[in-house]
Amino acid sequence: MIRRLAFVLSLVSLPALAGEITCPDLAAIQQVGTCASEQELKWSFTGYCSDNQRMYDKEDGVCLSEEHYRKAKDVSLWEAGEFQGYLHCSKSAETIKASRFKHIGAIRIGAMTRVVCTYDDGIDLTYRTKAPCTVEGDKAVCKD
Repeated sequence: MIRRLAFVLSLVSLPALAGEITCPDLAAIQQVGTCASEQELKWSFTGYCSDNQRMYDKEDGVCLSEEHYRKAKDVSLWEAGEFQGYLHCSKSAETIKASRFKHIGAIRIGAMTRVVCTYDDGIDLTYRTKAPCTVEGDKAVCKD
């Protein structure tokens, strides 16, 4: 009994092991959401930017024109492993898959850490974890 208790206590006092997070190669990225049709974009622009706009943030400039709205809202969800990002529907799959890694960052917001990988063409993919992470070169090290 004492040995078992000592063993359990020794496990509790061990330091947390670190996990390395590296940015994915976009050649393997998959689109998992769909892009809105022209009709759906016009309908949602009218709904979002009409009288109901008072319910939304008016300072973001989204409702200045249908073009501004389209730049902000015409996106689809893409995934590469555990990384996700909403990418603009005007970018072709070939352009997205050919984008090259630029840098990695980590930001802690409340109890959540976001590891963000930035690529050419304004592409960002995010990995979310509750573990604290720090950036070391071209990877993030997260405590388990």
